[in-house]
Amino acid sequence: MQLQGKVVIAQGGGPTAVINQSLVGEVLESRKYPQITKVYGALNGVEGIVNENFLDLSQETTHNLEQVACTPASALLSTRVKPDGKYCSEIFKVLKAHDVRYFFYIGGNDSADTVRIVNENARKSDYELRAIHIPKTIDNDLVLNDHTPGYGSAARYVAETFMGINLDNRALPGIHICVVMGRHAGFLTAASVIAQKYYDDGPHLIYLPERVFNIDKFLADVKKVYDTNGRCVIAVSEGITDEDGNPIATKLTDCVETDAHGNVQLSGNGSLGDMLVDLIKKRLNISRVRADTLGYPQRNFIASISDIDQCEAREVGEKAAQFALWHNIDGSITIQRTGYYSVDYVLKPLQDIAGKTKVMPDEFINAEGNGVTDAFKFYVRPLLGSGLHVAHRLRAPMAEKILNK
Repeated sequence: MQLQGKVVIAQGGGPTAVINQSLVGEVLESRKYPQITKVYGALNGVEGIVNENFLDLSQETTHNLEQVACTPASALLSTRVKPDGKYCSEIFKVLKAHDVRYFFYIGGNDSADTVRIVNENARKSDYELRAIHIPKTIDNDLVLNDHTPGYGSAARYVAETFMGINLDNRALPGIHICVVMGRHAGFLTAASVIAQKYYDDGPHLIYLPERVFNIDKFLADVKKVYDTNGRCVIAVSEGITDEDGNPIATKLTDCVETDAHGNVQLSGNGSLGDMLVDLIKKRLNISRVRADTLGYPQRNFIASISDIDQCEAREVGEKAAQFALWHNIDGSITIQRTGYYSVDYVLKPLQDIAGKTKVMPDEFINAEGNGVTDAFKFYVRPLLGSGLHVAHRLRAPMAEKILNK
């Protein structure tokens, strides 16, 4: 049965550098079908749906849509609201009132859960609605996906940032700690490994949420690298935890903030990096120790976008429209790797994606728990796209000394 009515598209959660490619792919593909009466974009995600704040994207020019597609961050604006059953009932009520027959939500696993609940409301009401979740997250933590749109560009930013940090640290040796986003999954922090080119390049140590962070072992690792190289570059995920599963970052304060989803706030300050700096200075007696927290620039840095990420983000939007409009089915779009390097797009049941988290597999993490393997490098490199910057060194021979032979 071919449904006739409106399309509503929304964006939720943290923005990415390529999320608008998915939006524009969905809009342009949907506008091709005669059964679509209007294509709406909801401002501020599900909040925009409930408040009926819709842009009529049927009247947007194709040229401007293409310009927006190449612009980072959520063009429809976003939200951190995690709808419960009652909220989803309100969403469905608005969709029904506007004769919306196709609902597309671009986001992470919480967004997939929202699509699932809204879809269930429609079924209970015998209202024909096609609902599709379009994947997006820099954390790369959606299950059943080889990787997710947004990750490749953020990983490229991390890799290139660590190239710069390594060059700085080699010129003026010391210890440099850089804290990278990643609450439960270490994919983004692990991408720092691509900065390594020469045998002594950093990051020399990489710490991920998938492994227990032991302070004594950390200090021993740092001392070993520093004694060997006279310097040390360290990549640390913001989500590292102790043996009890408590985030290391929360040990610094008695006032722990949480977001709308109940998650402990790990981003937005440099407390984790500062704590690790103090530990090294006090216990290893090393004076030149610095820390940075990459923070939000990882998500939307306009000068570090992967062309592969852009193309795949565009295609998941297009495929969402095709599954809903050609095949008349619901689900979540997933990216499946089919070669080196190629992908295909497969629709999975919403309940198989919603509310679940993927973490780094064991074969991607070294035995010591302070680095990553070649298997991960093989996995991540094509996602960073073409034209990745590369650092070079002088290789001329030393001149002969005269006074200090």
